[in-house]
Formats: sequence, C-alpha cells, structure tokens
Amino acid sequence: MTIGRIVIDGIRPSTPAGYPAKAVVGEAVRVSADIFKDGHDVLSAQVRWRLSANDKWAVAPMRELGNDRWEAVVEPSTLGAHEFVVESWTDLYATWRHKATTKLAAGHDIGVELEEGARLFEARVATAARPDRGRYGAVAAALRDGSTPVAQRMAPALAHEAADLVAGPAGSSDLTASGPHPLRVDRERALVAAWYELFPRSHGGLRGAAARLPAVAEMGFDIVYIPPVHPIGRQFRRGPNNVAVAGPDDVGSPWAIGGPEGGHTAIHPDLGTFDDFAALVSAAEELGMEIALDYALQCSPDHPWVTEHPGWFNHRPDGTIAYAENPPKKYQDIYPINFWPADEADRKALWEACREIVTFWIGKGVRVFRVDNPHTKPIAFWEWMIPAVQAAYPDVVFLAEAFTRPKVMAKLAEVGFTQGYTYFTWRTGRIELEEYLVELAKGPTADYMRPNFWPNTPDILAGPLRNGPPAAFRQRLVLAATMTPSYGIYSGYELCENQPASASNEEYLHSEKYELKDRDYADPASLAPLITLLNGARRRHPALQRLRNITFHGADNPDVIVYSKHTDDRADIVLTVVNLDPHVTAVATLDLDLAVLGIPWDQPYEAFDELSFQTFTWQGRHPYVRLDPFEAAHVLHLRTHR
Repeated sequence: MTIGRIVIDGIRPSTPAGYPAKAVVGEAVRVSADIFKDGHDVLSAQVRWRLSANDKWAVAPMRELGNDRWEAVVEPSTLGAHEFVVESWTDLYATWRHKATTKLAAGHDIGVELEEGARLFEARVATAARPDRGRYGAVAAALRDGSTPVAQRMAPALAHEAADLVAGPAGSSDLTASGPHPLRVDRERALVAAWYELFPRSHGGLRGAAARLPAVAEMGFDIVYIPPVHPIGRQFRRGPNNVAVAGPDDVGSPWAIGGPEGGHTAIHPDLGTFDDFAALVSAAEELGMEIALDYALQCSPDHPWVTEHPGWFNHRPDGTIAYAENPPKKYQDIYPINFWPADEADRKALWEACREIVTFWIGKGVRVFRVDNPHTKPIAFWEWMIPAVQAAYPDVVFLAEAFTRPKVMAKLAEVGFTQGYTYFTWRTGRIELEEYLVELAKGPTADYMRPNFWPNTPDILAGPLRNGPPAAFRQRLVLAATMTPSYGIYSGYELCENQPASASNEEYLHSEKYELKDRDYADPASLAPLITLLNGARRRHPALQRLRNITFHGADNPDVIVYSKHTDDRADIVLTVVNLDPHVTAVATLDLDLAVLGIPWDQPYEAFDELSFQTFTWQGRHPYVRLDPFEAAHVLHLRTHR
C-alpha cells in the first residue's frame, strides 16, 4: 500500500478481507477513518459513494470527532453492491483563516496573510461559474484595500458566504483518496424482522399452514419460516425422539431430503402441491408477511442425486456412502454432500445444481432462505453462490444457522450471509449478555455480521427454558425482541413448551422434527398477547429497529439488566429493564446515563410501559423498579416535556 501526503487509515465500515460491509436502504451508515498529515495545516475530508461504476457519485462531508478520527453519515437509497471512497485534502481557506486570525488576535502584522488570502480567492475565479466570479474578486479587493482597518478588510473573507465559495478540494495539491471500499445495501427486512417457525405438516399440510397465518400475522410477525417441504427418505427413517427404527406410519425428519418423488425441487405429496405452496406464499403476502424456506444441502439415501451423481458424496472403504455422524450420535437417514469432489467438472456441476435449487424456489416466490448448517460446507462455495444469486435477485435474504466457532460464524457473514444465528441462546447472565451485545453492536464484526436472536429452535431447548416457568419464557422473549432488530421463535414457544429430551440433551422431548404436534393455540395461558405487544412496540419505535445504538445502564441488583436504544436525534428513546431470575421478585435502583438518553438531570420525565400501559414519572438517574416473575420486564418509552 502507498501512503500519500495525507494518511487515511482505519476505515469503517469494512471487513477483515475486503468483502462488502453491510447496510440497508435508508439506514444511516457511519463512515469513519483516521485522517492526518504532517505539520499544522487544517484538513477537510469527504466520503463519495455510488451504486456501481456507471453511477454518479454522491458526496457527504466528514467532520472531525477528535484524535484524528473523522466521520460522515451516508444513507444509500438503492439495493445492490455499492462502493465508497474517503478523500482528504489540505483546506487552504481554513488553514489561512486560522493563521490570519491567530496572528491578528496576537497583535502581529498580517499584511502577508492578507495578500495570501486575496490570492486564494483570486485563484478560484478561473474555475468559478460566471455569476460568482465577481464575488471572488470583491473579497480579494477588500483584503487588499489598505485604506480601511484590518478588521474591516478581513470581514468579507471571514463571512460564511465567502467560506462556501472556496469549500471543497479545488486548488489543493495534496488531495488524497483511499481505495474503494465495497458496501452491500440490502432491503430493510434484512436487518429488521420478527420470525416465526412452524411445521406445515403439523397443520395438515401447506393449506393448513396458510390457515394458521392470520393468527401469526396478528401477533405481529414479519417472516414465517418453514422447514424443508421436500419428500422424505424411507431408508433409515428416524422415529419419534430420534429413535433409529421408524414405524410404518412415522413421518421422519424433514431434513432427510429426497425420495422417489424427487429431491430439493419437489414437494412432499403429503404437504400438497405447488399450487398449495403458491397459495401459502400469496396468503403470507396478503398479510404483510413473507415465507422463508429452509435451504438444507444434504440428502437422504433415497435422493435422486445418490444414484445420478455418486461422485457428489463421500464413500467409505467398503463402498458405502458415509452418513452424517456426530459421535455418539449417528444419522443414517442423512448423507452429507461432498462439495469438493476430485473431479473438477463434478464440483462445478454440483455447485451449479445447488445454486439452481435457490433460483428454482425464487421462481416460486421465495425471497428469504434459512440455511441449515452452512458451516459444514466450504466457505468458498458461499463466497461464490451468495453474490451470484444476489446479483440477479438483490432482495434475497440468507440467514445462516451456524451455531459454531466464532471465527467461522464471522467469516460466513463476511463472505455474504445476510444474517446469522448467534450464541444468545446460551447467554443468560447479566454480564455475559452485556459483553456479548457490546461485541455484536460495537465490535469490528458489527460492520458486516447481523445477529438474529432465537430463544429456542426445534433442536435447542436451553438455559432457563429447560423445565422453566412461564416467567423464563417471558424474560427471554423480551430480551430477544428488544436487544436486536431481528429475532425469532419456534412455534410452541408461546405455549411455554419446556420438556428437554434428557438432563444432558438440549433437544425437546417428543421433538416435532420426528413427529406431528397438535397444539392448543387458544390456551388462555399463551404468551401470544405479550408477543403481540412486543412486536407492536418494535414496529412503532425506530429505536428498536437498529442494533448499534444499544447502551447498557447500571442497576444495584445483579439479576436486573438495563439497556436503552435511541434514534440519533433522541426523538425516540426506549429503556428496557428485565428481571433475569424467573423465580423471584426483583427490586433495583437503576443508574441511568442521562447524558446518553438526552434527559436533563433536574427535570421530570415520563416512562410509559409498552407492556403494562402504566406511566411512571421519574426524575434523575436513580429510579426504583420492582419486577415480579410474571411481569418479567418493563419496555419503557421515555418522554420529556421539552
């Protein structure tokens, strides 16, 4: 890398390996950099950005934050692959002004500085628009008018109008630009969404699932995620509770994909037809929701690929195909795909076939894909596939279901995944939650890794939910819904299903992965009313629709966590207080950072609870709260009388 006269370093947003950082349409993107040079000249800087190489540049001025850190806010308005460049130059006018006014205040003779200023304005005449040329000349003439006092000679040059005339890099010999930095701009739903997962087969198929959608929409969800809808293999089919031998009527796991009826581009006949699938997609759209489809790149022993493309699988020395294993667990009903076969032509054909699965379902109206176990496939495949799909369909969203090592999760996000599952499921204490959210919202990965918080999944019943009371489900729901812009729950959560498979197994007892579930969604104890209130608050409050604006506050009770979110102008401020112990009533005196909240210390302010509809009047930084286990949390809209 070559350093110019001006150093431009530490540019954000960025990724470690130069892949695109992420934003959404209308999001205020803070572009920042370290900018400095030798000497005492005054610098200026700006950000230029555009959609593509053929588009016109937009420009935003940067301001210095201190310690040579500069920042600008840009708001992309179009989907797609953008680029931005940071530029800096010696601000000749600001440098002259600082020198001349400092010397004048010290009583020094500034005759030379007056002539320097006159020449600075004169130099712009040649490139100025004709109506402005006289204005430059007038300022220069005033600076040279020796018949008037120095302060009067300086006045026209110090006016805001004069500064505007010479703004920008024109005339500077040291204009320095960074290299282009890529920025992927997605639609709003890539950042903000409430997900709800359901199994169509437990509702009688695709038509039955469509009948369930109005109730899901009423709770305020944006995306309905359904597991694989494809034929399920018969060989080695798993029975209830994942037993190795299935009975003749057992439904098997939807993730054991493929049968005589077809593979990843077929629908299980028990679920319905493509017309039924189209009706489901249409019903969701009419309710303002979307259908997300599971994208699971694995096969049952009955998948057509097994016989048509044997080179796409790993073979053991005895000639059999290797099935999935996670010792001591064995999954004979699933064959992992070998994404790097020895034959290069085989590899290319496989990768193209996998991409065609996505484009096939895009053609059926799907624009959101939850990707199963992406960390078990080569990163290089995702690096190739996701940009290829989004180049043709820029509104497609990919959610990575990757409960794996941190660096692998981060790399999946870096190479293109729109969102990712996280460790939230296992973060339960106050300190670990605070540390994790600061990492996600403020750390380097915040430029490209969008978290999606799930308290539960069909595979995972963890933490306080295991045999936990309804208060545990309320607590975790509030945390997930208010800490991040995207969160999701797996159906049954609202009914507080809490039985684990065993003391050591995080899966559910009688998991819906292997059998049908008949639930009483009309149960009066359902959390549906609370979910509706939370999702309504998320939609009303812009502060809850962003991640990087989270701030943690203090409380004298370690089981009480307190955090706020606010818009840049403080027009919307939401403070959330959660009792992390689902078994006892928590009382606490809070320690709020009023400066962050933009609230005067000596004036009362209102705290309206979005969950209980109570209004509390507080003053100062140390309000008192009391939360019983059933209440679990306050989600408070803070309002001042300014």
